[in-house]
Amino acid sequence: MAQVAAAAFIRAPLDRVYGLAKDVESFPTFMPDVESIRVLERKGNHTLTEWVGVVQGRRVRWVEDDDWDDARHLCTFRQREGDFTRYEGTWTFAAADQGTETRLVVDFELELPLAGALLSNLLKVLVRKNLESMLGAMKTRLEAAADAPARSHDRLRGG
Repeated sequence: MAQVAAAAFIRAPLDRVYGLAKDVESFPTFMPDVESIRVLERKGNHTLTEWVGVVQGRRVRWVEDDDWDDARHLCTFRQREGDFTRYEGTWTFAAADQGTETRLVVDFELELPLAGALLSNLLKVLVRKNLESMLGAMKTRLEAAADAPARSHDRLRGG
């Protein structure tokens, strides 16, 4: 089994970052590596979602259980079924000066026939890049929205 992590600082309030993270249905509209997400079930702070992603031009599909802890700003997730042998992790959010720190940690296993160390290392790199891409897309979306009112205000003042 392998573990990868990615972190980002987003210049937006904790409630907006956490709220966007919980709005998984919107991910395909601004995350290029996410082809589709369908919510199969939502009960309280638990969601069951079907994901279709694209990694190196190949479709990857899985069904994921997400448990959102609103008090701790934490999501724990695990694959219920899909292309990975194992896929689970945590997504944390913490208020920071001028924004929010967010971190994704994923433990995964993908059994590939004749997969050697080189292929395993490549897979780790690809999963890490995917996590970084997700966080980067959220950062771009939220920071662009936060900057828009400031730019409008500057234009009104003749700036």
